Amino acid sequence: MSLPSQNSYTTKSMLRSSTMNNILAIAQKELRSYFASPIGYVVIGMFALLFGYFYYGTLSFFVQQSMQVSQFDFGGPAALNINQHVIRPMLNNSIVFTLFVLPMITMRTYSEEKRSGTMELLLTSPLSDIQIVMGKFFGAMGLYVMMLAVTLLDIGLLFIYGNPEWPQVLVGYLGLLLLGGCFISVGLLISSTTKNQIVSGIVTFTVFLILWVITWLGDNASPLTQTILSYLSITEHFEDFSRGVLDTKHVVYYLSFTVFGLFLTLKSVDRERWKE
Repeated sequence: MSLPSQNSYTTKSMLRSSTMNNILAIAQKELRSYFASPIGYVVIGMFALLFGYFYYGTLSFFVQQSMQVSQFDFGGPAALNINQHVIRPMLNNSIVFTLFVLPMITMRTYSEEKRSGTMELLLTSPLSDIQIVMGKFFGAMGLYVMMLAVTLLDIGLLFIYGNPEWPQVLVGYLGLLLLGGCFISVGLLISSTTKNQIVSGIVTFTVFLILWVITWLGDNASPLTQTILSYLSITEHFEDFSRGVLDTKHVVYYLSFTVFGLFLTLKSVDRERWKE
């Protein structure tokens, strides 16, 4: 009597396994495609150079301030907090770097498929829409994780020669991952609507910029409008992460934003399938 339910369970397990394998296969294909052209090396190199340049400047200023404090004994230990004067500024600067670099990653995900004619092959394959969308998302996230991993070399020096608080670094990088997921979901959505990579990149950057400065639009608005715009701002939710504070409301915001972006991308891809 238990055989039917057992067979059903086995079938469901096989389907889940097949779905995950397909998603991972697409993600690996996407990741390989980034390095089959210069784009993967360019975005990682650009992000590393920007981070390294501002990291060196921020750290140099901190060292100068430390020397002045130790020489003249003013400001006290609080003025020399490496977490507040080095790590937090660099985490916030990383948002700006991400703003410029991520459109280069997402602009080709669907636009290139459409331009080259492989989108039709992809849509007529046994792969489901959600497998395609999630596979491309994880592929882009994989490259983004590599970008962030390179910056850990700079941060690691602080642990060798300084005494930063590792929870703030972990929480900060978690925030960068969540924020990157939001940006990538938006970029995938925009790329799925056009064949032109340049148009996709420009529109994606413009949307990122709006999400970054949206709070500025409410400077002269009513308190209610300011509150709404502040909540919608994708960067306002990062402030607590940069301070090492893990607040679930910000995690929920980023995850909800990402899921909604992927849902709209799924609908866009589904529309393309019906066109075929």
